[in-house]
Amino acid sequence: MQSAMALSFSQTSFTRPNHVLGSTGSVFSTPRSLRFCGLRREAFGFSPSNQLALRSDRIHIPSRKSFQVFASASSNGNGAPPKSFDYDLIIIGAGVGGHGAALHAVEKGLKTAIIEGDVVGGTCVNRGCVPSKALLAVSGRMRELQNEHHMKSFGLQVSAAGYDRQGVADHANNLATKIRNNLTNSMKALGVDILTGFGSVLGPQKVKYGKDNIITAKDIIIATGSVPFVPKGIEVDGKTVITSDHALKLESVPDWIAIVGSGYIGLEFSDVYTALGSEVTFIEALDQLMPGFDPEISKLAQRVLINPRKIDYHTGVFASKITPAKDGKPVLIELIDAKTKEPKDTLEVDAALIATGRAPFTNGLGLENVNVVTQRGFIPVDERMRVIDGNGTLVPNLYCIGDANGKLMLAHAASAQGISVVEQVSGRDHVLNHLSIPAACFTHPEISMVGLTEPQAKEKGEKEGFKVSVAKTSFKANTKALAENEGEGIAKMIYRPDNGEILGVHIFGLHAADLIHEASNAIALGTRIQDIKLAVHAHPTLSEVLDELFKAAKVESHATTRTVSEKVVV
Repeated sequence: MQSAMALSFSQTSFTRPNHVLGSTGSVFSTPRSLRFCGLRREAFGFSPSNQLALRSDRIHIPSRKSFQVFASASSNGNGAPPKSFDYDLIIIGAGVGGHGAALHAVEKGLKTAIIEGDVVGGTCVNRGCVPSKALLAVSGRMRELQNEHHMKSFGLQVSAAGYDRQGVADHANNLATKIRNNLTNSMKALGVDILTGFGSVLGPQKVKYGKDNIITAKDIIIATGSVPFVPKGIEVDGKTVITSDHALKLESVPDWIAIVGSGYIGLEFSDVYTALGSEVTFIEALDQLMPGFDPEISKLAQRVLINPRKIDYHTGVFASKITPAKDGKPVLIELIDAKTKEPKDTLEVDAALIATGRAPFTNGLGLENVNVVTQRGFIPVDERMRVIDGNGTLVPNLYCIGDANGKLMLAHAASAQGISVVEQVSGRDHVLNHLSIPAACFTHPEISMVGLTEPQAKEKGEKEGFKVSVAKTSFKANTKALAENEGEGIAKMIYRPDNGEILGVHIFGLHAADLIHEASNAIALGTRIQDIKLAVHAHPTLSEVLDELFKAAKVESHATTRTVSEKVVV
């Protein structure tokens, strides 16, 4: 599960932004150390490697000084910034975003401290991406072992598959503990000071943590993440009415569980629960399931992930009230029409999982000390993650990354934003292209995407006056997928036929989460279809699904291809 899906008041989750950040239209990025779910490779025990840098002769990179002159002090009566500092950089929050920023800051030679009021790793490591992947690994194997037809097609005979609930829960908890310890050790080994206590902004370039500890820094990054969003009228008891935080502990496997919200979080937990024997009922406020996905992908995914399984659903309804089970009575869920608000139905189930997205964790951060006013809880920032105060003025030396700013609530997006900020405070301007950041849903099979959906791309084309085309390929034509008897799935690319620009790629199928990165890197680097379709892919591999997808695109003949001298030098 992605650590932070979008906050949604309509009980849905995650909507990809429909804009590209950047003022020049040209965005380039610097390759970093390998990451796992947004984590640095050091989190898995690897030592830092030498870094390669991209060069460009065509992009003007203003100095840090040149773009900071536009920032003006927004804090009146809170004291002047200190003349000397305890640190070059202080990061409030030691989740994936804070961790990525801290390690990159050390690489840049910055004296760095990171403040954590809970546990290192944040939502992703402790209550999100990491433990959920452990549960999904179990559900994937259970599905395969339970599929008699699938096993017979390999010539295999398997007796009835079973599981130990506590053993499954221990697997998820042990993985989270291991990654958390590795993250902590990686920062300590590189000289990052880990400070314990709740952190808040005391004033310009001043931070308070713990009871009364005050430290200063030239620059400050807020990376406090998010918490599960629970709509009004829903009573969470942590036992029978739960959030994803509780569900990841797998303290029980109910016979019948209702899942409120059919976005990433809800879909992944439906995969886990149905594999372990539960019946699932989805409650979705919008008129169709999986509203945040490309419509064509949603339709296919429903046919594969929903219809054949023990899942039913109610769409176009709100769960206006949910009462936990007590005194031998089941969980009661009152449904109302999402549009008319008229009563629709009442469900009695064994448990309910609230998967309505996530809300930013920004209370108590001392934002009033620098005149910052949140918007629905999110800290307003510009395209460089610089915090904007209540007057629309940039707050000097203060940045916010990750779920707390709401730009793209994904763990690896937080890490990328943190690295972008460190580039800036190190004197190299950098703007992150959020449309190049991939997302994935780790169901069986998986769903992944990057860039625009087909409706978003067509809307953009109509506004800007260009044509949009679509290319598709099927996993049924891929040798490796057929060898695995996993031919269900498609890959879809939305692009501009006039110049070969890739606008979006969506994949549903075996290892879709791993396959998406060739497309996301192409978008990040500005690689056009007419260039990437000449790349060579090993045979037989799943990567050939993307190879065939690029080759299926029909780019107009006048579109130029880069010469060797024009290609990005790495």
